[in-house]
Amino acid sequence: MTNETIHREVEDFLFMEADLLDAWKLEEWLALFTPDGRYLVPSADLPDDASSETALFYIADDPVLLRERVKRLYKRNAHAEWPHSKTRHFISNVRLMPAVEPGEILARCVFMTHRHRSGVNDTFIGSTQYRLVREGEGLRIREKRCKLDYDNLHEQGRISILL
Repeated sequence: MTNETIHREVEDFLFMEADLLDAWKLEEWLALFTPDGRYLVPSADLPDDASSETALFYIADDPVLLRERVKRLYKRNAHAEWPHSKTRHFISNVRLMPAVEPGEILARCVFMTHRHRSGVNDTFIGSTQYRLVREGEGLRIREKRCKLDYDNLHEQGRISILL
């Protein structure tokens, strides 16, 4: 495969992921992760290579916590997201980076996620780093690390949606 073909495949994958999140197809979104997949949202003041084991992250979900997060978001008693927010996930500036681990594809992009709920509009902006692997004919997420471009979340409120 050429770099251009891989780049296009990664972009299509990221756009499909955004569509799943906007449609609240969270089980399908969860299926995009490898069995050891992680979903991370570090605080903005941390370096890009910070570990959730030694630093404070807003979200540091391993596979068990990620499954529980998805289950919780579907429940009516998840008051922060019932009824579900209306969201639009925008992805741009997709770049392939040199992979650290053999068999991985490292991709970076910027994102803007709009959320509308109960008459309130919020916008989350930042960058995401993906560690992707090929399984069968498609890509899967080994790690998704979303870094928000805010010094603090006080103005934005809590992160009750998936970025």
